[in-house]
Amino acid sequence: MTGNSRASIKVGAQVNVVQKQNQRSGELTEGTVKRILTNSSNHPHGIKVMLESGIVGRVKEVLK
Repeated sequence: MTGNSRASIKVGAQVNVVQKQNQRSGELTEGTVKRILTNSSNHPHGIKVMLESGIVGRVKEVLK
């Protein structure tokens, strides 16, 4: 599942995100959602979240 819709992302979900500095390479980081930072219901580049590790990035896929 892609991370473009806020409704598909819940706090506690396992996701893959791309951090700002990795946008060109597309390197993904896996983690658990701590906070959802994007207010709009949809975003073309992915919903911005904070992981429990403190990493901030845009969701590229929702794992579970």
